[in-house]
Amino acid sequence: MTETETGLANLAVLDAATAELVRLAAVITVGDEADVREALERAVLATPHEWIEELILQSYLFAGFPRTLNAARDWRRISGRPAPAADEETEIGDLDSWQQRGEATCATVYGPFYDGLRHNIRTLHPALDSWMIVDGYGKVLGRPGLDLKRRELCIVACCAVARQSRQLHSHLHGALHAGATVAEVNGTLDAIEDLLDADGMRGVRFLWARVRGK
Repeated sequence: MTETETGLANLAVLDAATAELVRLAAVITVGDEADVREALERAVLATPHEWIEELILQSYLFAGFPRTLNAARDWRRISGRPAPAADEETEIGDLDSWQQRGEATCATVYGPFYDGLRHNIRTLHPALDSWMIVDGYGKVLGRPGLDLKRRELCIVACCAVARQSRQLHSHLHGALHAGATVAEVNGTLDAIEDLLDADGMRGVRFLWARVRGK
């Protein structure tokens, strides 16, 4: 099998809906507005709209509010889908619920590295530890509407194109812990390959090989 055929085989492991979702995640992170609009126009035809809504919401954790707001604005126009009148997830009003959900979600993603993560983040600042659990994993990544495996594949895509190697290392493990297969992660990297230069993608694939123990 040639290198091109291998890439296509890996990508084929991802259903079309997920392939467009992970690519959209990466484009929101590093693309210009025209790129984001093009990615949304592709995704709207292939991907459940609820998944796209959830991806855009979680993008503020990895791409920042400005890019998230711009993506949401274009999404409303391209999809023709109005914003919900309310979101019960923002009305929980009980930080303990988000804390518990965040701890459970984060523990799934980090597996045996969870306790070490919490210690390391607390040594940076206790507020960062709280925000990571309550806001990141509880309020956002623990939301229904998109399964954790696809959320993690999207995070892998974001961290790869943003060249955030430490976080990419963690979320490559996290994708596996959340139920992704090696082939699905390979397919995710194939879906975003053109968004990185050759050296950047070489580094991503080297890191992925280390995670797999190869």
